Amino acid sequence: MTQTMTYNGHAKAVLVLGLPLVGSNIAQMAIGMTDTVMMGWYGVPDLAAMVLASSMYFLFFIVGAGFAFAVMPLVANAASAGDDTQVRRVTRMGFWASTAYVIIMLPILWWAETWLVAVGQDPVVAGLAQDYLRIASFGLLPGLFIMVMQSYLSAQEHTTIVLWVTLVGAVLNGLLNYALIFGHWGAPELGIRGAAISSVLMLTLSVPILALYAARNLPQHALFQRIWRIDTQALGQVFRLGWPIGLTSLSETSLFTATALMMGWIGTLQLAAHGIALQWTAVAFMVHVGLANAATVRAGRAVGRDDSAGLRRGGIAVLAMAVIFSCAVVIVFITLPELMVGIFLDNAEPARDEIMIIGVSLLAMAALFHVADSTQVIALGLLRGVQDARIPLLLAVISYWLVGIPAGYLFGFTWGYGAVGIWMGLVCGLTLSAVLLNYRFWTRSWVK
Repeated sequence: MTQTMTYNGHAKAVLVLGLPLVGSNIAQMAIGMTDTVMMGWYGVPDLAAMVLASSMYFLFFIVGAGFAFAVMPLVANAASAGDDTQVRRVTRMGFWASTAYVIIMLPILWWAETWLVAVGQDPVVAGLAQDYLRIASFGLLPGLFIMVMQSYLSAQEHTTIVLWVTLVGAVLNGLLNYALIFGHWGAPELGIRGAAISSVLMLTLSVPILALYAARNLPQHALFQRIWRIDTQALGQVFRLGWPIGLTSLSETSLFTATALMMGWIGTLQLAAHGIALQWTAVAFMVHVGLANAATVRAGRAVGRDDSAGLRRGGIAVLAMAVIFSCAVVIVFITLPELMVGIFLDNAEPARDEIMIIGVSLLAMAALFHVADSTQVIALGLLRGVQDARIPLLLAVISYWLVGIPAGYLFGFTWGYGAVGIWMGLVCGLTLSAVLLNYRFWTRSWVK
């Protein structure tokens, strides 16, 4: 790539790299959506517990994934410099950092019911959520290993295998869910525990497939050679970049988790509607996450080449694509909300109409914040590519914890707007984040 690459050239390069990542992310979300749809068919309390448990699990997962996300720009930069040894070192220490994180966090997931009840959740829903989390926690380590492998492979521009493994995993998860949640094909009827078992099995089977692909197609890195040996220098690099990335993700995720908790304070139906609307916003958001990951790799390689013009042009190209797609999503959210919510609900469900009304109103709020959400994650991807993580963490804390969460509480409870008011907090937090992160990236020079 050269400094003279046109905007169209950058857009094509982003699409070649990003489309498999977009597909992989959507397939990953399809796994969560399948869980939510099937639990909605199984029962509303189970659906509410799934929403709560999956929100908690994702919070722990995304913080740990900070070390995996750190691998991506570090590998992209090393690959651009032709340093295969550094590629191996930082990837291996990504596995080490992820393992240490899981060991620390497992006890918190295991005793989830105690602290869920302590923060005001319905005891029945909290108990079902703990049933899910005690099983799902065993998928945390393979899930983070997959994230490290995805970051490594994406930085090498080997993204097609990531897509296919995720697609196969989504199909496998759906089949296992159908069998284990409802007790079909001779399997026991396990309800929410069946959904957790399906996820763990799917994640565990995906790890050796990605590892085998890496060993066979990128042998120059000898990725698993002496993997048991600690490399303190590389581990320090991964840790220093990974912890602020993880906490930045925590800041945004905690905004949505706090929203789920506040919905639980209102009632089970509101929490169920929140989960349905959130599934659709998350699916659309995964497109932007894929583009942001491509932006991280492209930015990392531009920095490795000392290509200031390429960094800026590539950033403009990926941001423009995100805005165009987000405008299309807004149109869908506004015109088809009843269809989108109804897919998740059994026609015989007594509370169907009430959940439908709440869900439709929440999708209208999602239309308000989706453009901001897309532009903030692209800016974050570009900042990660230039290995700028600590200031974005501060900006995220301001946007989500100091503005978004308090605004949701004020609108939802103090000023009486209920479920819609809580989602107004999302609008405030994500909009401020988009402004601050984009200002951070576009007003500075990142290439010396």
